[in-house]
Amino acid sequence: MAKTFLVTGGAGFIGSAVVRELIGTTEHRVVNVDKLTYAGNLGSLEGVATSPRHLFVEADICDTPTMQRLFAEQRPDVVMHLAAESHVDRSIDGPAEFIRTNVVGTSVLLEVARGYWNELLEREPGKAAGFRFHHVSTDEVYGDLDDRQGLFTESTPYAPSSPYAASKASADHLVRAWQRTYGLPTLITNCSNNYGSHHFPEKLIPLMILNALAGKPLPVYGDGQQVRDWLHVEDHARALIRVASDGRVGETYNIGGHNEKTNLAVVEAICDLLQELAPSHRSYRDLITFVDDRPGHDRRYAIDAGKIARELGWVPHETLESGLRKTVEWYLRNQSWWRRVQEGRYQGQRLGLADTVT
Repeated sequence: MAKTFLVTGGAGFIGSAVVRELIGTTEHRVVNVDKLTYAGNLGSLEGVATSPRHLFVEADICDTPTMQRLFAEQRPDVVMHLAAESHVDRSIDGPAEFIRTNVVGTSVLLEVARGYWNELLEREPGKAAGFRFHHVSTDEVYGDLDDRQGLFTESTPYAPSSPYAASKASADHLVRAWQRTYGLPTLITNCSNNYGSHHFPEKLIPLMILNALAGKPLPVYGDGQQVRDWLHVEDHARALIRVASDGRVGETYNIGGHNEKTNLAVVEAICDLLQELAPSHRSYRDLITFVDDRPGHDRRYAIDAGKIARELGWVPHETLESGLRKTVEWYLRNQSWWRRVQEGRYQGQRLGLADTVT
């Protein structure tokens, strides 16, 4: 049966992938709510924006009256909460906006959803029984595995390192509290590092691609041996929809790509793909430049995605090799998209040096 999904942050990187997946592969209706900050991009919705099942609303999740009106008018069956400030370096330079959006914004949505759900309980108990609030979080809430063996599981204690991670951990705790205290039917997912098409170029993979194409240095933090588990955004979108549709209320599901690689290895792989697909007389690897590490930089993240595989049957389709190739090819084919992004305030400069007071 077709449902109405209210997706916050639906013009962002992961959110737009979820919207494209919902419109492209399901019969569900999507109410797409985004504030259109620097990382929001309506160009990421081309191909689905004109669908009669897609409604875009420019709004701030911290605006309680607007959120209340939206819930009342659009009557969602599922809330998928992806709106967030998400870049670690930006959180180091200016943590206040991360607290506002990620913590306060989540609390506003929870309260609005609770009021809406309580009304459903009184008037439409069948619809209330199927209502879900799905909060999308990150593996960074777990902190640093360092060089230890093992993986993050759903029971790993929280130990966030950055202001960004702390704000997402705070939001996770709020969601769990609203479920335990008020009975709101919530779900949480914690994902590993995403990559893929439509990625804002402050993040590692798109920054390396675009810098390399421009002949600019490829800045690698520290020794480049930080390990991340890389998850293709389209795999992540499919996982999120599966959890929102079939996950057990009150549960947390970790989502990972089974692709642990060092940052340096990822950058070198990008260089080699570009050398194949957009040959340069100079080796792209020669552009790699080691720079001072990020303050408080976690050494290793790695996700155990066994629970979502066992309970919901989700596994990633993309390997890092196949996903990176698709990503590089997309950026080469879609220069108009990323050139529009580069016309904004972000010009590829280094962020997160911890020397800015806001």
